Amino acid sequence: MPGAGARLPFMEEGMARWPFGPPNAGVALDFTGTPPTPAELRNLVAERWAGVPRLGQTLVRDRRGARRHRWLPADAHGHRADPSEHLRHDDVTLPDAVGTWFHTPFPDGRPAWDLHLLRGTADGDFTLLFRMHHSLCDGRSVTTLLRALLDGAPPVDVPASLAEPGPLRRTPVGGPGVFTVGLPVPLPAKGDRAPAYTVVRLPPDEVRAARLAHSADGHRGATTNEVFLAAVSGVLRSCLLRGPGADPDGASRQVWLSVPVDQRPPDNGDFLGNAFTNVRVPAPVSLPDPAARLAACAGLLTTTIRRRSAVERLVEGLVTALPGTTAALARDRLFAPDYAPAACSYVHLREGGRTLAGRRLRAVNLVPMIPPADTVTFALGGCARGHTLSVTTNSGAEDAELLAEEFLHELRSLGRSGSGGCYVPGP
Repeated sequence: MPGAGARLPFMEEGMARWPFGPPNAGVALDFTGTPPTPAELRNLVAERWAGVPRLGQTLVRDRRGARRHRWLPADAHGHRADPSEHLRHDDVTLPDAVGTWFHTPFPDGRPAWDLHLLRGTADGDFTLLFRMHHSLCDGRSVTTLLRALLDGAPPVDVPASLAEPGPLRRTPVGGPGVFTVGLPVPLPAKGDRAPAYTVVRLPPDEVRAARLAHSADGHRGATTNEVFLAAVSGVLRSCLLRGPGADPDGASRQVWLSVPVDQRPPDNGDFLGNAFTNVRVPAPVSLPDPAARLAACAGLLTTTIRRRSAVERLVEGLVTALPGTTAALARDRLFAPDYAPAACSYVHLREGGRTLAGRRLRAVNLVPMIPPADTVTFALGGCARGHTLSVTTNSGAEDAELLAEEFLHELRSLGRSGSGGCYVPGP
């Protein structure tokens, strides 16, 4: 990460100015077994996260000029606090915890992260939630930290955690112009307008069936990410069909999905910080057949490793130098529903072990930031045991649950659309 006192790069500065609520995000791990004692967990954290500079920095804002943000040591002498001091034991489940901290910013003057030990959704389970100010870390960074806590995994590699990506970046191929807009998608709007979060477990056999839907006719199986984008596209299609006067089959404008893409080159995967870019890909909402939607999502997230161009560096510098103006423009333009009515984030924990102090890892759940008004965020968390989907909206709990149910329906439809299965059309 930049040295102490350095101003934030443009992506982190943008998240520090997130206009829709505290820019909190997180990753939660579900485990089966009796929760570890606070002493057990404290020892693991102290041992495996020892001396990680990113966890000892606090976010401060300049008092003059553009009032940009900086990273500074957590105390005046530059001594980093013991990471185990950030442990919290909360007798609530993950949805309850998220409902509380949607509205709760981190206090000033201390590193903006906590590790919460939560009650599981079933007896004999527990959840470990790493929550943070999103300027601190991206999803890849959090999985690096959490993986280090698992049994048999090495501690965080401190030198590697400081090695910023450098001149090379993993960059998506294609994509629309930054000012290209598309078709907004009406959400169900069934309840009170308020931030809401729900999480559901995806049946592993249905994910597998959807991935193999094309294998029988000689094509490769779909990736999990392609299945994810196709299912979200099906959800948005159903919203358009139910919306007032909309006709997705004859729509003249494209619906765009916003997708974060990790820009770390292959030899830089352990860098802790934010090293991603948001790209937009087309959602094939005009296609009525699930198999056709899945085929249309093939290759949408193709990337290449290259150096950033001079124009890209110049634009990034200008955006970073004018954070207030950029934030106002982004709120009116880049966060509008016609720019991207849905965001899709996928994080997979590639385990160094599958237990925490002997308790077996069961699931990975993502907790995104509060999304822009009239949009929805679908977040897929994966591990060796399977996948979970979280849905986050600004339009109430009933909307979040309806959209999650519709995703499950679309996932089943994708699996049934291949290999001669019986497809039952959705709404």
